[in-house]
Amino acid sequence: MARALVLINSRSRSGADGADAALTVLRAAGFDLRAPDPAGADLSDLIRAHAGGCDLVIAGGGDGTMNAAAPGLIDTGLPLGLLPLGTGNDLARTLGLPLSLPEAAQVIADGHLRDIDVGEVNGRPFFNVASIGLSAELAQKLDPSIKRRWGRLGYAIASAKVLWRARPFTAEISDGEHRVRARTYQVAVGNGRYYGGGNAVHHAAEIDDGVMHLYSLEVASVLRLVLLAPFFRAGTHGRFEEVRAIESDEFDVITRRPRPINADGEIVGETPAHFRLRRNAVKVFAPRAVTQRALLTA
Repeated sequence: MARALVLINSRSRSGADGADAALTVLRAAGFDLRAPDPAGADLSDLIRAHAGGCDLVIAGGGDGTMNAAAPGLIDTGLPLGLLPLGTGNDLARTLGLPLSLPEAAQVIADGHLRDIDVGEVNGRPFFNVASIGLSAELAQKLDPSIKRRWGRLGYAIASAKVLWRARPFTAEISDGEHRVRARTYQVAVGNGRYYGGGNAVHHAAEIDDGVMHLYSLEVASVLRLVLLAPFFRAGTHGRFEEVRAIESDEFDVITRRPRPINADGEIVGETPAHFRLRRNAVKVFAPRAVTQRALLTA
């Protein structure tokens, strides 16, 4: 019988009540569920403290919850079962997980594990995207109570306010071989494919492809950003001349004054920022599926 440490973020948009059906599926599949109260605790500390008595971690919440669990998962090597209870659920989307909680629980019960990469910025791990600029300002402005109540509408309202006040900044970007100086609204580094509730950092990005995708928004105006919005959903924004796109496993971003860094929706520090990739750093329960990368190279 597999012993599972269950950590449910009751403050996530769907909340603990939404996880009941998923936990019923897991109990029926024979899992021994152990659920300490995570309220007020550091999730990674809980994972480390219980590592000797469990075989896997089941985390219920949004991308911020998964980000908080990442250091503990890396340190202990315990595999992650994900229950998408958040607003964006971008890691779940990247992995191809169903957003239905009973179906997501069945993926865990099926037992297929996938090794995934983890990005790191200034020593802090992230699954999806870490960014400087617009997304970091949005993370600072977005009230958690608005996000829980209004979901994507809350994101849209906060985004409009940030865009209205947006001003470009100067950043020096290096991939280890080349160094450029850019006037930009945002520098984002993606490890997985999705971020921001379904935008794609790159149309062919995979979370186990061994590279990170950087883009820098060097547009002339905020209006141009609005016009490019459909291409961000598709992950094809890098085709435009004013969007600098680079692939590497390591980046440095320096700004004239310290600017906040947003990783998976959480502010984790300030620039200067050093990004690196940790290959196959975490095991996750995921559907058996052919990846987009496999289709492109077949």
